[in-house]
Amino acid sequence: MNAPVDVSFFARAAKPLTSYRPYWAKRFGRAPFLPMSREEMQQLGWDSCDVVLVTGDAYVDHPSFGMAVIGRVLEAQGFRVGIIAQPDWQSAEPFKALGRPNLFWGVTAGNMDSMINRYTADRKIRSDDAYTPGDVGGKRPDRAAIVYSQRCREAFKDVPIILGGIEGSLRRIAHYDYWSDKVRRSIVVDAKCDLLLYGNAERALVEVAHRLAAREPVEQITDVRGTAYVRRPGDESGQGWFEIDSSTVDEPGRVEAHVNPYMTTSEQAAAQGATCSKEDAPDSIAQGADGAGAGGQNGANPAIQPIQFVANPALRTRLKVPPRDRSVIRLPSYEQVRSDPVLYAHANRVLHLETNPGNARALVQAHGEGATARDVWINPPPVPLTTAEMDHVFDLHYARAPHPSYADENGSHDHATKIPAWEMIRFSVNIMRGCFGGCTFCSITEHEGRIIQSRSEDSIIQEIEDIRDKVAGFTGTISDLGGPTANMYRLGCKSPEIEAACRKPSCVYPGICSNLGTNHDPLIQIYRRGRALKGIKKILIGSGLRYDLAVKSPEYVKELVQHHVGGYLKIAPEHTEQGPLTKMMKPGIGSYDKFKQMFEQFSEEAGKKQFLIPYFIAAHPGTSDEDMMNLAIWLKKNGFRADQVQTFYPSPMATATAMYHSGKNPLRKIGRDSEGVDIVRGEKRRRLHKAFLRYHDPNNWPLLRDALKAMGRADLIGNGKHHLIPTFQPMTDGSYQSARRSNSTAAPSARKPVQQPVQGRLLTQHTGLPPRAGLVAGKPARPVAGGAKPFDGAGKPVPAKGLGGKPQRKGR
Repeated sequence: MNAPVDVSFFARAAKPLTSYRPYWAKRFGRAPFLPMSREEMQQLGWDSCDVVLVTGDAYVDHPSFGMAVIGRVLEAQGFRVGIIAQPDWQSAEPFKALGRPNLFWGVTAGNMDSMINRYTADRKIRSDDAYTPGDVGGKRPDRAAIVYSQRCREAFKDVPIILGGIEGSLRRIAHYDYWSDKVRRSIVVDAKCDLLLYGNAERALVEVAHRLAAREPVEQITDVRGTAYVRRPGDESGQGWFEIDSSTVDEPGRVEAHVNPYMTTSEQAAAQGATCSKEDAPDSIAQGADGAGAGGQNGANPAIQPIQFVANPALRTRLKVPPRDRSVIRLPSYEQVRSDPVLYAHANRVLHLETNPGNARALVQAHGEGATARDVWINPPPVPLTTAEMDHVFDLHYARAPHPSYADENGSHDHATKIPAWEMIRFSVNIMRGCFGGCTFCSITEHEGRIIQSRSEDSIIQEIEDIRDKVAGFTGTISDLGGPTANMYRLGCKSPEIEAACRKPSCVYPGICSNLGTNHDPLIQIYRRGRALKGIKKILIGSGLRYDLAVKSPEYVKELVQHHVGGYLKIAPEHTEQGPLTKMMKPGIGSYDKFKQMFEQFSEEAGKKQFLIPYFIAAHPGTSDEDMMNLAIWLKKNGFRADQVQTFYPSPMATATAMYHSGKNPLRKIGRDSEGVDIVRGEKRRRLHKAFLRYHDPNNWPLLRDALKAMGRADLIGNGKHHLIPTFQPMTDGSYQSARRSNSTAAPSARKPVQQPVQGRLLTQHTGLPPRAGLVAGKPARPVAGGAKPFDGAGKPVPAKGLGGKPQRKGR
């Protein structure tokens, strides 16, 4: 169990991370923090940096922050790495702070896409930034990866720019941009970077760094998996590839010639260069007999003819399939997908079909025409890390704290300069990468891949002990053992052949694949071993739980519920109706009910009162108004009141985003007449869908009344328990206050100003007298939006924070 054995049998024909010869600068040793200034470089004895990383996040030296991982991995290879975090992008001067990089710039927008970080799902500017000291917004530009790349080029023009991070990964081809409501070019073209590394890029980055250190020109580095770059037409490196044209839809295949009904079978065979033996046999026998009579007897029977094998004409023109490792698929060009949503959906479908490292082919997409024409070439995805390599990455010497320059006057990071994102993961442990769920609204699969990459048990336990012994402020509670999901650790395909050939977008939809291993025993063992450590009081599970997998292992559910739930457990059924669920690729609500039954049973056995907190999405493609109404009825029936509402957020390259833009379903073959999808557009309809999720908010009742009447469901309006909303309307200001109050946009007050008493006029509550404190129309006042709390299935109030004190996830 403790041996670093891979759960996936995927053939990893790649050079191990630890097999490279260290760069000569390794003699300088390890830095306590990667330097952010010249003074720190001088203290380390450096005269220059080999690599300078530019990021839109504050620098936190923790394995949950991408730039820290990349910096420490490069440092372990012997390179001198400096970091420029959240620079002022108004000029190139701040980008010169560490001098000219000897090898390359490493540029990223940060752990989050800069546009999602800066704007809400309603395109309103956020006033906070969880990756900035003090939670202050506005410390990074829009489309930060492009802006940073341009400034790096201005600072030192001849230094190669290597772009990475999730913002680059999700924009590697022409993509729909929700914020400008148009299709934008590949970020490789807009950023003018030399190479884009997409996905988890440790393997590709280490190879590129050593090749650049060996003075290989960056223009010649075109064969690294997990990279994208611009290739001009006529480039010699593009020779020898078999190009498969997939730039159109509804094209007919090879057309067979029509058979002439007036031709005999013999004539048809003769037209194809063959003979029809049955019909020609009598003639052959007669000719043979005549020949024998005229030419004498030779002892042989001329009527006996040898069998002739004739090639099937239908198979004669079949093309031989080219080798996948030398095949490239040509996607519709940027100009095509910009003007044709159907071709955009087709390109998105092809991209998602070519994501398995075992069988993915290279992709190419043309940008521009004429003299400006160039191809964006995307190599197949990176080879996943082995368990030993995962241990190497996570066992590097991280300080597990923000850079000292962010500390307040007392040297603390816990007050005015606290970084919320670091506070969330301060005492958590990442145990795996990847997700095979394939949810269409999520970008994890596009970035990390579907093959689970797991750490060894010993490596995980060692990190728990390091947190206990070295991290200031630790009180004995580990806030999370997880990753993209809580319970996919060491799960994978049972067959290496099937895993290498599979092209399914999900291993768990529409049902759990029969070839998927669902054994949770390794995870149970880690839970038990972790909580048995001295000084560890509690281990909570804060990552999202895949409950349809969990129910396959009742022992795991029992272990989780009785030992690792802090009162509330968050799960994400996302919806109750089949319409939107089929477009999300999520299991039906029956899986939730089954898990809920097990959860309550094991909680009762342990003598604990614990509650499930379900998450739902409003306005997802494929969701009708009736679907949201049925969801609201389900919520009220089960006693749930959602305080935070998640609205569908079209992130670049997600399958659901392609649905949103094109109105087509890329989960099926795309054609002009292929399946359409109901899209929730416009502020009014999106607001209605959010209002159904917050049916208990009086500010939403007028909108819901009008909608229910229009839908013919006025029977849901009334003051009984079986009604969805009441007939009366308390005095409200029409505003919405979210749990994240700093992001709430105050609505103009709809309440009329209280009239001042006029001499000789008697005021009542109907003519301007305000209601008494705590009463509405003589009845106890109901809670309004600002004070609304979510309720669990038992009617108990739920705090605004999720499990383990973590803030609940942002709306998509």
